[in-house]
Formats: sequence, structure tokens, C-alpha cells
Amino acid sequence: MAKTRHWIRSGRHTIPEADYKRRYWEVPAAWFNDLLKQLLQKYGKLYVIQPFRVQEVCSEMCWNAKGHECQCSCMGENHGQGKSGEWLEISQTFATRWGEKEYACRLLALKLNGGA
Repeated sequence: MAKTRHWIRSGRHTIPEADYKRRYWEVPAAWFNDLLKQLLQKYGKLYVIQPFRVQEVCSEMCWNAKGHECQCSCMGENHGQGKSGEWLEISQTFATRWGEKEYACRLLALKLNGGA
């Protein structure tokens, strides 16, 4: 594990933390892009699994609307329905709320120049 720690660290000041029981390393978020480049150079492909939460944006104007035209990001889902759910109202024209935590998985692959 010491050899792997040294490789992951790649000359950076911070020492990565290992969870030996669950078999993973924890590194600062600022390392993310550089670490992915290192991993792609070493393995050619890798899966990235990241948590995310969908942000919904709407407004009081939409909730209280009369008629059918809706120009906000709810795509009409909340149009004319009145306020529902736990919205953080920033102003009369902007409110936001976050969905449940989900996970996204994507496969990254190193592009080879001039080859199929």
C-alpha cells in the first residue's frame, strides 16, 4: 500500500488517506482531474462513480401562473399548481430545491492518436 500511496501522491504535499477495510483511497477534491489523468495513463480506461443531486429551478410566477405558457426550467411541471415542496425562495422570480442524492457512473477511456 505504501507504493500505491506514493504513486497516488505523485509529489503532492498532502498524503492520501487509505481505508484498508473497504479498499479505497481518499484524496482532496482538488486532485480529481490530475488523478484521473494519472489513472488513464496507467490503465487506459476507468469508471468514475460520483454522487450528484439534481437542482430544480422554478419561481412563484410559475406556481401562480394562469394560462399555458411556461418558460422556466420546470418545463411546466409546477406551472399553475401553487407552491409545493420545500423550495428555497431567493426572490419572486427565482426559487431552487435539491433532489435526492443519486450516483452517476461513466466510463472514461484514453484516446489514442491516429488509431481505431
